[in-house]
Amino acid sequence: MKNIDLKNTFLKFFESKGHKIIPSAPIIPENDPTCLFNTAGMQPLVPYLKGEKHPEGKRLADVQKCFRTNDLDSIGDTTHHTFFEMLGNWSLGDYFKEDAISWSFELLTKHLNIPVNRLAVTVFKGNDIVLQDVETAELWKKVGIKEERIAFLGEENNWWPNMELTGPCGPDTEIFYWRSNEEIPEKFDPENENWVEIWNNVFMQYNHESDGTFKPLENKNVDTGLGVERVTAILEGHTDNYKSSVWKDVITKIEEISGLSYDDEKNTRAMRIIADHIRAIVMISGDNAGIKPSNTDQGYILRRLIRRIIRYAKKINIDINGNWEQVLAKIIIEKYSKYYSELETNKEIILQVLKDEKIKFNKTLEKGLREFEKATSSLENKAINKEIAFKLYDTYGFPIELTEELAIEQGLTVDTEGFKEKFAEHQKKSREGATQKFKGGLASTGEMETKYHTATHLLNAALKNVLGNHVHQKGSNITAERMRFDFSHNSKMTDEEKQKTEDLVNEYIQMAIPVEKLEMKKDEAIAQGAEAMFLDKYGDIVSVYKIGDVSMELCGGPHVHNTSELGHFKIKKEEASSAGVRRIKAILE
Repeated sequence: MKNIDLKNTFLKFFESKGHKIIPSAPIIPENDPTCLFNTAGMQPLVPYLKGEKHPEGKRLADVQKCFRTNDLDSIGDTTHHTFFEMLGNWSLGDYFKEDAISWSFELLTKHLNIPVNRLAVTVFKGNDIVLQDVETAELWKKVGIKEERIAFLGEENNWWPNMELTGPCGPDTEIFYWRSNEEIPEKFDPENENWVEIWNNVFMQYNHESDGTFKPLENKNVDTGLGVERVTAILEGHTDNYKSSVWKDVITKIEEISGLSYDDEKNTRAMRIIADHIRAIVMISGDNAGIKPSNTDQGYILRRLIRRIIRYAKKINIDINGNWEQVLAKIIIEKYSKYYSELETNKEIILQVLKDEKIKFNKTLEKGLREFEKATSSLENKAINKEIAFKLYDTYGFPIELTEELAIEQGLTVDTEGFKEKFAEHQKKSREGATQKFKGGLASTGEMETKYHTATHLLNAALKNVLGNHVHQKGSNITAERMRFDFSHNSKMTDEEKQKTEDLVNEYIQMAIPVEKLEMKKDEAIAQGAEAMFLDKYGDIVSVYKIGDVSMELCGGPHVHNTSELGHFKIKKEEASSAGVRRIKAILE
């Protein structure tokens, strides 16, 4: 099963089945306040899964850059990653279960040469609302999966997104691979960890109505996701993702820099974490959204990842003051820039972000050491309590292991159980607070969100008029209550400039300009002066939204039909977002 170019094989296969290959969307989602990152291939396609016409047609395939934080504590095992690449094929109201299942089976067994005997599947077992997905199980049997290799599981495993969320939804079927040298059991037990999920096919066949009912969709969609890292390891015969060609060069370099072996169990987890996180750091800081380390949102995650690799580098005897992180980052940039050109474009930014944050954190570590000395100098019972241990972790980034090491040196003990309790409380609060930020899924595109989406186009046009043609959109965030718009500009706007901009947007609204959706070749759209935030993410055929002579932008929608529908536009705040980027917060009244 070796020497197969997985990404190319997947895309060529689905191209042969009439799919158009579309580029990856940026890792930072546009206009989706429900998620800090694109967590799955479907996220950038939400408008089209909801029924909007895609300019490239009804059959699509892609490699999508994804990032998830819910598995952060699992990083260091053989299968989990923060950043990962997801291969996907999509049917937007075209083919459905039979074609999706037969093609999945054909690709895996005929083109990737995976033995049928190593495959198993899960199917939705049904509940008191929706019937068991017998059709899918029968289709798997038809292509060659034995009955004992089919497991029926509940909604928590085989329903997407979940039973509570309204909107398009449906059962899914997950494909598993026996990743072990042990004898393959005849009967599939999903609880056995040797069965590793490699591909998920979601069948969006219902709409969950607001009254609680599930009605069949007129246009049924297929949404699939296959993990590049896991399947590459399988094709190369590894039970450890980090021994595959995806990671080999980075792990080898970490071994070289540290002078230690990956195969020594004392080093394995730390090396995996460094390898995983350095790739994620490069992808986030190399995104055109211009994310920098900070204490909120994507910047907080970026900061946390950088600080984590520094801690683990220290653990495996790497001189953290050396240029090790630059060396590792350059390997990732060189390797992935052929797929994602923005990494080469933003190379210097990536390296500077790493360097600056490392210097800051090294200072924090020094402060933490001083705090440790201070906190332990007057201990009566030679025990570091849970409050001290947690403060060292939360404020100074000290992992409990570092506190324990320092304690041993000074003949002290640490209340590690108490620390774990406080850490669990902290995690629970963090998860609760981040639920909306990380839930992903079908972002809300109600009436107000649609209005705000159109308003960003008018604001972009007005800012160019008031401030100059150097203004370009750098990002936006929309909810039903307000809009946030980031744009390139080096100085704070004056009160006069803000008023002019606001007046101009309202003038466009009062002009009652029709909003036209056009489809054309990308080159033609650019030649006509159409704007695009991330040009690389669009395919050859694009949707262009034209608002009279005011605005012309490549965009996925959704939009109102006429500017008169927007109401009154009001700027609430203008502030700095990051270097060379300003931010406007505004509402429609």
